[in-house]
Amino acid sequence: MMSEGTMRSAQRDLCDQRVRRFGRVLLGAAAVPVVLLAAGCSSDSGSDEASKNSTAETSASASPSPTVQAAAYGTLPEACSVLTKDTLGDLVPEGAKSGKEGKSDDTASRASCSWSSLDNNGVKGSQFRWLNVSMLRFDSDLARGEGDKLARQYYEKQLNDVQSVEGAKNVKSEPVAGTGDEATAVRYDLKKKEGAFKQQTVVTRVENVVITLDYNGAGLAGEKTPNADTLTKLAKKAAKEAVAAVAKANDKAGDKADGGSSASAAPSKSAVGKS
Repeated sequence: MMSEGTMRSAQRDLCDQRVRRFGRVLLGAAAVPVVLLAAGCSSDSGSDEASKNSTAETSASASPSPTVQAAAYGTLPEACSVLTKDTLGDLVPEGAKSGKEGKSDDTASRASCSWSSLDNNGVKGSQFRWLNVSMLRFDSDLARGEGDKLARQYYEKQLNDVQSVEGAKNVKSEPVAGTGDEATAVRYDLKKKEGAFKQQTVVTRVENVVITLDYNGAGLAGEKTPNADTLTKLAKKAAKEAVAAVAKANDKAGDKADGGSSASAAPSKSAVGKS
């Protein structure tokens, strides 16, 4: 049996014989074919090594780049338009048109709006209501992970902050069904110089967006304190509307967030018990 070196030597001899034979037959006119033939024969030498190198290069170039799953939502709705006129009429009856948009350097990633209502009954006192909706959207990021995971982490932190507000009394928490991927309503009493406030906060996560809805009420100057169950029911309704507004905004835009950049820094803790 021939060794590999002997086989290659025999191949070169055979090529040389072919070149000389074609050279004699075609004589000059076949200069190009002879060159091509010679080149073809000589290409066999080292072909195995070249093949190995080529395979290695192809394998290296074919290695996939790191990826992260794109976040579901790529934008946010206008914060002051997330609730319907009817809902605002129920929550802040004297201030449905008083929506004040919060400052943001990127309203596609963070947005907020607040409303206040004062129903003045003269010597009988006043009923005060304050409402705030804030939204924070997280993009997927190669270094930090998927948008919904980042949103879940922020949801848990936000919920913990709400449940541990300084001065809060009779703190109660309960899950809210049918609102985003997860939602919790927290309520407590807060004593302020103006009166006794009933605070309701619903923290909701829908995909890669966290919505925090703060709603409080108080009877001032002798007016009776509002019913906490009624306020909680209204807050839950509004939170559900806000979730629907986020989904609708992304349906209209036909937009899905890419996995390129991370969300802007988390907003400051939502104001609670404001008057």
